[in-house]
Amino acid sequence: MRTLLVTGTGGAGRTTLAAATALADARRGARVLLLTTESGAPEAVLGTPLGAAAPTEIAPRLHARRIDSADRFRQEFLAFQERVGAALDMFGAAPLDEDELTELPGSEAFALLHALRAAHASGDWDTVVVDMPPAAETIRQLALPAQVRRYLRRLLPPERQAARALRPVLAQLAGVPMPAQKLYEAAERWEHELAAVQRVIDDPGTAVRLVTEAGPVAAANLRTVRAGLALYGRRVDAVLVNRLLPTGSADPFLAALSGSQQTALKALRDEFPEVPVHEVPHLGRDPRGVDELDALLDGPAGGTAPAAATAPAAAAAAPRPPLPDTDPWTVEDRRATDGVLLWRVPLPGADREGLGLVRRGDEIVVTVGRFRRIRTLPSALRRCTVSGAGLRDGVLDIRFTPDPGLWPKDH
Repeated sequence: MRTLLVTGTGGAGRTTLAAATALADARRGARVLLLTTESGAPEAVLGTPLGAAAPTEIAPRLHARRIDSADRFRQEFLAFQERVGAALDMFGAAPLDEDELTELPGSEAFALLHALRAAHASGDWDTVVVDMPPAAETIRQLALPAQVRRYLRRLLPPERQAARALRPVLAQLAGVPMPAQKLYEAAERWEHELAAVQRVIDDPGTAVRLVTEAGPVAAANLRTVRAGLALYGRRVDAVLVNRLLPTGSADPFLAALSGSQQTALKALRDEFPEVPVHEVPHLGRDPRGVDELDALLDGPAGGTAPAAATAPAAAAAAPRPPLPDTDPWTVEDRRATDGVLLWRVPLPGADREGLGLVRRGDEIVVTVGRFRRIRTLPSALRRCTVSGAGLRDGVLDIRFTPDPGLWPKDH
C-alpha cells in the first residue's frame, strides 16, 4: 500500500490534482481512496457529493471520503468525558452536553491523521491519496504525532505507570476513584493511537507530492517547504507544476506569460534535481467531474500539449524509485582521521541564516526557518560533546567529540 500526501502552495490547485492523482491510479487498476477535510471544492471537482460516514464511489476502483472533523471532536470529547466522569464529580465539575460542544482549533489535523490510520488498518485500498492543507500546515501536521508523544512522555513518564497497580487499592481506601489512574489510561490510549499514525507517516510507501504554479517566486517558496519536509524526513516523490500555458502563442501577452512560466519551470527543475517535475496544462477552465479530470489526464484536446503535460498520469505511470528503509540521519565514525563522530542531516533547501542548533541533555534541537525538530541522540553521541556544525551542499554535518570521561577506554 502506498500513501500520497498532496500539498503545495495556496491556490495552486491541490484539491484538483489530488483528485486527478487518485483517478490516474484508479485508471491503472489500483483500489484508491481519496481523503479530504475540505467541503465544497472536492465535491465540485469530483462532481459528486461526498459522505463523511463512509467512502463514496466516484468511478470504478475510486472512492472518496470527506472527513468530518467537528463530529469526530464531539465523539472523542464525549467519550473522554465519560471515562473521567467520576473525577469530574469529585471536583464538582459539570459535564458538557453534545449540543454545546464546538470544534477546537487543531482538531481537524487529528481527525485527518486518524482517518489516514484507519484507511491503512482496513486493508481495503492499494493507494490512499490525501488532499492535504497548504504545505507549511502539512509539515506541522505530519510532525504532530511525534511531538505529542514527546509531550506525553515528559508530562506522564511511562515508568510511573508501574504504580497503577496500587491505585485501585488506594481508591478503595479513599472511597473515591483516583483521577491519576484515568489520566494515565487516557495517555496510554493516546500513545497507542499516535504510534499507529506515526507508523503510517514513516512507512516507506508514504510520500509527499507538491503542487505549485509556475510563478516568479515558486522555487523560492518551495525551497522553504523542501527544507521543512527534509527536517522531518518526509520524502517528496514528484512536483506538479499546474496551469501551464501553451508555448509559441502569437498573442504577445500570452507569449510573455508563457515565457515567464517556462523560466519558473526551469528554476523548479534546478531546485528539485533529484525529483521528477511534471507539467500540468491549463485547460482554460477548472475541471469539474470525472470526465473533465480525464481530460486533464489526457492533456488538452487536439494534442497540442507536450508529452510531459499529463502530469498525474505520468506520475502514476513513472517507475517508482527504491524506497528508503533507513533513517536519513546517519552517523559516520571519523575518529581515526578527524577524532570526531559526524551526524549527517540531509536538509536540501535550507540556508545558514534560518538554521539553529541546540543540544539539551540527550536531545538535539534543529531549527530550519519556522520549523523545529527535537531528536534523541543516538547512544554513541550521548557520550560526546558537540564540537561544531556546518551546512554544505544541502547537508548539515554536526560534529561530536568523544568525552574522555564517558567514552569506553577500549574505544
